[in-house]
Amino acid sequence: MNASLSGLHHVTAIASDPQANHDFYTGLLGLRLVKKTVNFDDPSAYHLYYGDGSGSPGTILTFFYWPGQAARGRVGAGQMTAISFSVAPAALDYWADRLAARGIAAERRTRFGEVVIAFADSDGIPVELVADAADRRAGWAQAGIPAEYAIRGLHTAQLTVRAAATTEELLVREMDFRLVRREGNRARFEAGPGGSGRYVDVIADAAARPGAGGSGTVHHVAFRVADDAGELALHSRLALAGYHVSGVRDRNYFRSIYYRERNGILFEIATDVPGFAVDEPAAELGTALKLPAQFEPHRAEIEAALPEIHPAGQGVGG
Repeated sequence: MNASLSGLHHVTAIASDPQANHDFYTGLLGLRLVKKTVNFDDPSAYHLYYGDGSGSPGTILTFFYWPGQAARGRVGAGQMTAISFSVAPAALDYWADRLAARGIAAERRTRFGEVVIAFADSDGIPVELVADAADRRAGWAQAGIPAEYAIRGLHTAQLTVRAAATTEELLVREMDFRLVRREGNRARFEAGPGGSGRYVDVIADAAARPGAGGSGTVHHVAFRVADDAGELALHSRLALAGYHVSGVRDRNYFRSIYYRERNGILFEIATDVPGFAVDEPAAELGTALKLPAQFEPHRAEIEAALPEIHPAGQGVGG
């Protein structure tokens, strides 16, 4: 049993338009749609998963979509405030040109010695491409993006909070993260062997306007643990520390527990197993609507209520 968290598993946000969202993340950014399913707690909502070719933990970005229900949110304190991906340093000019060609405003920044291209997605969620020469992960190279420029996976979970001490204490004491360095009001922590996909940045901003949940915001961030035994051990550790932790929930592709850190950000711990090929062949990931067993008898009405999603090419990513 390994009860230690080894980094990020996935990030989940809320979209206002599933087609525009799909076009942006597959057509423009070149991620693979690895699973098309529904919210396991509410089958009226799409749940779309993007990632590398197999949906490896640490590469996954997911979106909920509630037809006509998700009011516009506001990015702010008490949330994860940017979706941060890793790319090769040599890819930055390619991405700057690609974004400019599609009329997407972007700017370059530097932090912790890393060059970052910052822009926003189709719902206004801040997105970053971070140059990391040490990241050896291979991205999805079958979406028209040259392999050497492909997004490799998540880089950092960026958390903006009004009071950082309790969030930082949780990361270090209960979640096995280590402080790497501080720069201004930003502190970087890492888990496992460190590097891209294993960072959390805590930004302390006492004056930040509180975030409001809804479309255009990140719903939660999930951290990865190897297996079920490790997850149960972490459940016990968090509960003993006074956190209200959910029971284990089976998401078919991983098992999860949920809790809120003291500044209100929803955290999830998800297992690396069993992965996304449990209900469709690896070569066909994301091509059909997959439903958990309890919703399968209602497939016809669920499919009728969800809008169709067409291959990228007609939206912003085309």
